[in-house]
Amino acid sequence: MTIDEATPADVPRLFEVWQAAVRATHDFLTGEAIDTLAPLVRELLGTFAPLYCLRDSTGAPYAFIGVAAGNIDMLFVHPDRRGGGAGRALAAFAIGTLGATKVDVNEQNGQAAGFYARLGFRQVGRSERDPFGHPYPILHLELA
Repeated sequence: MTIDEATPADVPRLFEVWQAAVRATHDFLTGEAIDTLAPLVRELLGTFAPLYCLRDSTGAPYAFIGVAAGNIDMLFVHPDRRGGGAGRALAAFAIGTLGATKVDVNEQNGQAAGFYARLGFRQVGRSERDPFGHPYPILHLELA
């Protein structure tokens, strides 16, 4: 798997990947909640840099990651590509190349919490609300 930097032209596809991944894995969010987050995420994807991605044979991104200040701020894999090692490859890249040692995950997203636990992350804190003030508890994890 080759990881490369996303370009501004990739943003619409990255948004599609985010939306599909969230609908597949964040079953605690209603469709309305996802729709409310969508404009914020679209804007964030346009301004967050750098983002790194994995691409399919046509060059379209199917998974991406963003790291800032040692924190994995986002990691999303299109549901059609889950289970194939994309998340693990991007996380290993973030840890080994970008120096990531922390990540925050929604407490209700047990799949993500388990994924990071298998990579060696351990819970060091918890917040009752997400960064937007919604009642979705966040687990703060650090690499052990």
